[in-house]
Amino acid sequence: MTKRFLSIGEAMIEMSAASDNWRMGYAGDTMNTAWYARAFLDASWSVSYFTALGIDRYSQGLKRFIADAGIDTGSIATVADRRPGLYFIHQENGDRQFTYWRDMSAAKLLARDEAALQAALDGADEIYFSGITLAILDQSDRERFLTAIGRRRRQGARISFDPNIRPRLWSGNDEIRDWLTRAGRVCDIVLPTFGDEQALFGDEDVHTTAARYARLGAHEVVVKNGHEPALVPADGNAVEVPAIRVETVVDATGAGDSFNGAYLAARLNGAAGSEAAALAHRVAAICIGHHGALAPREALLNG
Repeated sequence: MTKRFLSIGEAMIEMSAASDNWRMGYAGDTMNTAWYARAFLDASWSVSYFTALGIDRYSQGLKRFIADAGIDTGSIATVADRRPGLYFIHQENGDRQFTYWRDMSAAKLLARDEAALQAALDGADEIYFSGITLAILDQSDRERFLTAIGRRRRQGARISFDPNIRPRLWSGNDEIRDWLTRAGRVCDIVLPTFGDEQALFGDEDVHTTAARYARLGAHEVVVKNGHEPALVPADGNAVEVPAIRVETVVDATGAGDSFNGAYLAARLNGAAGSEAAALAHRVAAICIGHHGALAPREALLNG
């Protein structure tokens, strides 16, 4: 019987600068993770994506793009008077800069229709969402979303979560801490990034970050730390799995998402945590060697 991996969040139109030209693509943290998970999950798993889109040509193009990647789009909600969010990426002072337009993003209403949300969750064995999934929702929709996630967890689904902290999407640090803590209480696997967590919660080290989410109820906490080793649980202990050093970083967009997708896929395929993290580091290294958030499948499978 086929099992189902479901990722939930916002997929967007991405405009990235290449020399003096702009390249249009599609991306979004949870969509990226679904894309990488699909690349590495074995045939016993299907992958689905849940978001909300409009009826415009770009919504339809985005939906086709997701489907062409082998990801089921059947549960995607439609909000007729909305459209996908849009963002531009450019380089400035040696770093990526993002400019967003998402006020009319249909994805901001993905939890508004409780029946549609529940229908998407029904039958999912592994459910993944992020801090951005929560950040784009209003307060009542966040409550509805986490309630539905908690209910599906009690029914037997496993819940995975990347806090993916983006302060500009929230009203302030207190709000972020509150909702990430609430989210942590309904999750089995949490995949935080140490630098973001340290800045927000004042964590002393990666072990502090892992312990905080474990206290909330997570059974497995994998702390990413950029080019430093990731902290991974193993046989009741925590081990550090080295990252892969990359000589030239072409574009770091999507590195954490690629790590998450590869890690979760490997774990669902039966790999141990340290083995899954080693694969995830390799995939992230390939990701940052290419433009955009999605590295070509052939590069992933042959890298």
